[in-house]
Amino acid sequence: MPSDIPEQLLRPHAPRVSTTTPPVQIIVDDLSAPRIATLLGEHLAEMQANSPACSMHALDLEALRAPGITFWSVSDATDLLGCGALRQLDPTHGEIKSMRTAAAHTGRGVAAHLLDHIITTARARGYRRLSLETGASDFYGPAQRLYARNGFERCAPFADYTDDPHSVYMTRTL
Repeated sequence: MPSDIPEQLLRPHAPRVSTTTPPVQIIVDDLSAPRIATLLGEHLAEMQANSPACSMHALDLEALRAPGITFWSVSDATDLLGCGALRQLDPTHGEIKSMRTAAAHTGRGVAAHLLDHIITTARARGYRRLSLETGASDFYGPAQRLYARNGFERCAPFADYTDDPHSVYMTRTL
């Protein structure tokens, strides 16, 4: 006697295992917490170790407080997971700055989650283009791949950047 229930629903299946992780919170950050200063200090030190001084475009704590820059931190219940910023270049063009995942949290999707938040914010602001500069050495390969997976393509220098063999410029339309 035929059943109206599809065969795949009649097969036994393993119980679902919960993959719930603690909630992650992205907040606009005022850059005053010591843990932010520590994470950004690590970011700057790593950039200095992997880029010539004349090719290092990372912003320090004070520069990230400038008008036209929004800075976010990403945290769970106990840890600072990462950070990133969006700088307005003009009313239709934004630049991603200071993307950083804390060393203990790399490979967990923190950067991808924050990048999605930044892209969503840029669209909400009416930006038509979002760009970034990152390093050209192998050290920066994971960042380049993250951005490429999210629709960014290599481009010519933008804003005040100039041709630099140690930099990769990427952009995407929104």
